[in-house]
Amino acid sequence: MVTRAVQPFPGSVVLKALAIAPLAVLAARVLSRAQRPREARLLTTALALSCVGDIFLHLDPRRYFIHALSAFLLAHLAYVLLFVSNWPWPLRPSAGQIVSAALVVVYGVVMCAWLWPGLGRLRVPALAYAAAIVAMTVSTILAGFSRPYVAIGAALFLISDSLIAAGRFKLVVPIAGLLIWPTYYLAQYAIAIGFLREKTLRG
Repeated sequence: MVTRAVQPFPGSVVLKALAIAPLAVLAARVLSRAQRPREARLLTTALALSCVGDIFLHLDPRRYFIHALSAFLLAHLAYVLLFVSNWPWPLRPSAGQIVSAALVVVYGVVMCAWLWPGLGRLRVPALAYAAAIVAMTVSTILAGFSRPYVAIGAALFLISDSLIAAGRFKLVVPIAGLLIWPTYYLAQYAIAIGFLREKTLRG
């Protein structure tokens, strides 16, 4: 955030990568020590792919936009696999979970409908990405974690990406530049740390 006004500068891509990369390393170490190899692989993969997406966006957000979109889409799919594997079975969501999940789906549909005219040739990849991030958010809600951090992180991720999409395809949001990075980083931090706390401190 401090260097945003002078980016890009030599080495700034390393600074961008170092925002999420340490979380991936932390996830691998903590979950491996906790003897949760599958969860370690999925969470580390999601964070590493997010780091790759950050690098693409930093190098050239227009030229490498589809590359970044693909990296983040794969990251969300890894997150979905991780969170679905933590659903209680049989799945019996509470009324609050059902309402929350429904609100997220409705929000996703409304956002897609609003952005649709401006998406142009990116309609298919954008729709696929929207479906992935909505599925990721819903999967955290239905997981029913004992603490709200992971679900809050997913919601922040959705907000951050909504600001990016609105600015690119619809209108300029005056304060978006000040909100996108904090909401994105807090999202990844809340998801990663929330999940690690859930698995290592539960009980």
